[in-house]
Amino acid sequence: MVDSVATPEPQLLKPGIKVPVAETLLTPRFYTTDFDAVAKLDISANETEIRAIVEELRADYNRHHFVRDDEFKQSWDHITGEKRRAFIDFLERSCTSEFSGFLLFKELSRRLKKNNPLLSEAFEYMARDEARHAGFLNKSMADLKVSLDLNFLTKNRTYTFFPPEWVIYTVYLSEKIGYWRYILINQHMQEHPEYQFYPLFRKFESWCQDENRHGDFFKALLQCLSTSRSASTQPKLWKNWQAKLWMRFFLLTVFVTHTITVFERASFYEAIGIHPRKYNNRVIQETNNTSARAFPLILNTNHPEFFWRLEQCSENNLKLAGIQKSNLPRFVKFLQKIPPILAIIWHMLQLYLIKPIDTEATRGTVL
Repeated sequence: MVDSVATPEPQLLKPGIKVPVAETLLTPRFYTTDFDAVAKLDISANETEIRAIVEELRADYNRHHFVRDDEFKQSWDHITGEKRRAFIDFLERSCTSEFSGFLLFKELSRRLKKNNPLLSEAFEYMARDEARHAGFLNKSMADLKVSLDLNFLTKNRTYTFFPPEWVIYTVYLSEKIGYWRYILINQHMQEHPEYQFYPLFRKFESWCQDENRHGDFFKALLQCLSTSRSASTQPKLWKNWQAKLWMRFFLLTVFVTHTITVFERASFYEAIGIHPRKYNNRVIQETNNTSARAFPLILNTNHPEFFWRLEQCSENNLKLAGIQKSNLPRFVKFLQKIPPILAIIWHMLQLYLIKPIDTEATRGTVL
């Protein structure tokens, strides 16, 4: 059993419409970027691979997959208590993440149509996939008598600006960690069908293939940029020391965020028969190893302190949640939050300073 935060009862904007989860560093974010700079990206170095990925996206292998068949058409009132609340939270965070991707990709497709039609087409297909996922998740929430107003989210969510290279790092990692999250749950459900309490889980095998294709597209962009013949118009995102520092930073923040979220919502994973710690560690290890195909370095997840320090970040996050829920005066809460916040920063710094693995030197052996 892993300590976790009790999931709050959903609050409603109006009947059947849930108040979106409060925006924090841990909730899925909405992004915008320099669209003109993306349109000018030189993709000639890897255009053949990009065209092959676009062809796969155009084929739309999952166009008949996300269908709400008869198994969905029943009452789900038997899902109650913490299991119900935790499942709604899982659906909401997943829906928000997918919808965030849809908005970014849709805008990229629109803005790039004139100056970079190949990338525009790729983003159009990926926006289609993300919208399909978000809609399916929102309908699943509706089965539990709540759903999100996606138009409200579009207009009221804060949009974070990332330069194009940060978007590429972030989305690549988001898609690949999403792949491993879904495929490991799918494998678990195949081995233990008694935990499949809702038919959405049957969709995860094809779902994660969408995530994988999206990640491969962003990997192709990274490889394009690393061999660019147009250094004056776009940064080399592969070999300079600044890029390597940023890659370490984004790998670390994704892994810390994933650990905190899994432990914070451990009750959901326990409800489907998954051990949160083992699941979190496996997702991170697989995502880190996969990143070796795209990044010149990855984190050393085999270091004896690596997962211990990740969990220390989670433990201190749980302390922050407890302080926030207390009835103490605001000023007292502020003072009490300082030690766990500093502890999280300290453990993240120590993780960042662990010597990374040079994947350029091992590219022939890392899978």
